[in-house]
Amino acid sequence: MPPESAPVRVVAVASGKGGVGKTNVSVNLAVALAALGERVMLLDADFGLANVDVLLGLTPKLTLADVVAGRATLDAAILAGPRGLQVVPSASGKRHMAEMSPAEHAGIVQAVSAYDGPLDTLVVDTAAGINDAVLTFCQAAQEVLVVVCDEPASITDAYALVKVLVRERGLRRVHVVANMVRGPVEGRALYDKLARVVERFLPEASLAWLGAIPQDDALRRAVQKQKPVVEAFPAAASAAAFREIALRIHRWARPSTPRGHVEFFVERMLAGRGVRA
Repeated sequence: MPPESAPVRVVAVASGKGGVGKTNVSVNLAVALAALGERVMLLDADFGLANVDVLLGLTPKLTLADVVAGRATLDAAILAGPRGLQVVPSASGKRHMAEMSPAEHAGIVQAVSAYDGPLDTLVVDTAAGINDAVLTFCQAAQEVLVVVCDEPASITDAYALVKVLVRERGLRRVHVVANMVRGPVEGRALYDKLARVVERFLPEASLAWLGAIPQDDALRRAVQKQKPVVEAFPAAASAAAFREIALRIHRWARPSTPRGHVEFFVERMLAGRGVRA
């Protein structure tokens, strides 16, 4: 475990297209990282259509909507998840959350930055697509994971997301996770397909293969049970794949930013929006 003063690693999980299992990836990777002894927080940044709490079988009394409105502190909204995971739920079905202003986005990360509890990794589950909030959270994070599946629209939309992140937000490195595939070979083929397009049209970008999650019955049953598959069915092939990817993330070099906690996150996010704290 990193020392108390070590900087927090922030990982944003995104996808160009909806329906590729992005939130399931976020949840299982966060729990798998916590099982490795990391102190992990999972932030549901899919404003308006949040479902991290649903996949974990949690019932929040307070959400980010209450934090944004000033009715609650971030600490009060945090839920306890498996393996000591800290979960920050968002609101579902609240249109104003999906239409927040840049200043309100800044308010959310200011609330996150004020959290002073011990933390090693912050996993941010963003919304699908390329809206401004998604791009800003990806820009603020140190590492971005793009989830793809075996659908033409998924690859096309993933390329669109990478293009905007690179051309408009200055990102250079993006990690790719292939989800709901028949096996590692199919997953790697999806990555290669995306990588060829990026290499041709975005030579300044760097894609990195992170791994593949096979579609198995255990994954479906875990969703029905509202539990992460790494906890509900640890012997399943999908659970093993999540643990393998989590171990790779765990072994990444720690961030070089000199600050502890998550102050750098709000600073980078505000700088990217031209907003001053």
